Amino acid sequence: MNPSNAQDSPAVAKRRAREMRTISQMIALYCARNHAKDSRTHTAHCGERVCEECAALDAYAVLRTQRCRKMDVKTSCEECGNHCYKQDMRNLICEVMRFSGPRMLTCHPVAAIRHLLGK
Repeated sequence: MNPSNAQDSPAVAKRRAREMRTISQMIALYCARNHAKDSRTHTAHCGERVCEECAALDAYAVLRTQRCRKMDVKTSCEECGNHCYKQDMRNLICEVMRFSGPRMLTCHPVAAIRHLLGK
């Protein structure tokens, strides 16, 4: 566990783990629909296969979620006053989320609904 997570309550730890899995699923979905199958040689945090570029984004997003200091009070990263992502990575994750968000309802419906509700 990351030192910044050491004080997480069980509910916050559960939310943090769920957010890491959800963002990883979104990245894997984006990769599956936009990158060649033979390029998906890495494993994302969620266990799905992704390309090298998406694996780097996945690792970055998971790390940022692990280190989030506002997990106990934030509703979404977009509404948070403390932006954890560098601008270029933020632009990339926004592109992934715009693409994957609507598709998550059919691929991972429970994760999509929880994400939309901010729980």
